[in-house]
This record gives sequence, C-alpha cells and structure tokens, in this order.
Amino acid sequence: MPRSNSSDNKASPPTPPHAEYVFTISADITVPKSAGAGVNGERKHIAIVGGTLSGPGIQGQILPGGSDWLWQRPDGCAEVQAHYTVEIDDGTLVYVKNYGLRVAPKHTRLAMQAGEAVDPQAYYFRSSPVFDVPDGPHQWLREHIFVATLAPRASGVLIEVFCIR
Repeated sequence: MPRSNSSDNKASPPTPPHAEYVFTISADITVPKSAGAGVNGERKHIAIVGGTLSGPGIQGQILPGGSDWLWQRPDGCAEVQAHYTVEIDDGTLVYVKNYGLRVAPKHTRLAMQAGEAVDPQAYYFRSSPVFDVPDGPHQWLREHIFVATLAPRASGVLIEVFCIR
C-alpha cells in the first residue's frame, strides 16, 4: 500500500475550468457523398473546400483538401471526424483534427439535410478540436484543450471555438 504524504492533505484543490472564446471557423463544404447504409449506420464523406478562421488576434484561411468523415449511427447520433489545414495570416500551417457529436431527433436531422434553417436549441452539436502547430507564436493552440459549438449553414458549418482554461 502506498504511503500517504501528509503535505498532500494541505494541497489546494484544482482550479475549476472555464471556457474562453478564441475564434470562429467558417468551413465551406460540398454536398455529402454517402458510402451507403450498413449494419453500423451510414458513412458520409464531406469535402472541406475552404473557409476562414477569425478571432481576436488571429486570422486565417482554410485550405482546400480537407475532409469530414461523418458516421450517421443507427441510433440517430452522428459522429464527426474532420481533418483539414488552416493557414494563419503569418503563413503558419495548422493541421486541425476535429472530433464531434451531433444528437438530433429525426425530424430535425431531415430538416438539416434538406438545408432548412434549424433552431440550434433543437439539437446538440459539439466537438473537441486538436491543433498541430509548429513552435512559435501559435504553439498555444497545441498547449490547451478546446471545445466548440457547431451550427450547419447553407454551404458549410460555423464552428465557435473555446479554450478551456
């Protein structure tokens, strides 16, 4: 059995986290292509063809060539796995891996798929982006945990990113 250190009993509790807005990603996408329905649901490929990153002190462009591999599960939930590159205005390339979950009732999913405007309160759509960035002024992106809220729009998705401090 490990021995307890009496000084551990005097340690302060961890600081509770809080979310701080850092930037918005507006990703342009193509119409999803279905790989077909299967026993585990339907896999969809969604090409990411451009867009922007904009926030206080940081601006950039999404480079074409990214992809989102959405898995529409039989229970109605959708798992998102997006991979793409952002070029910050100073030339820094940032590889983004964004893993998320969308939960919506069937009528809401059908409205979203039809391109109809849907109240963001009618569904749950969150993600946890991870940023691969070189040493330098933007390395803070790889040194923190982030969460995001997502909202579909006519030709893409709007992603508001928050740093967990």
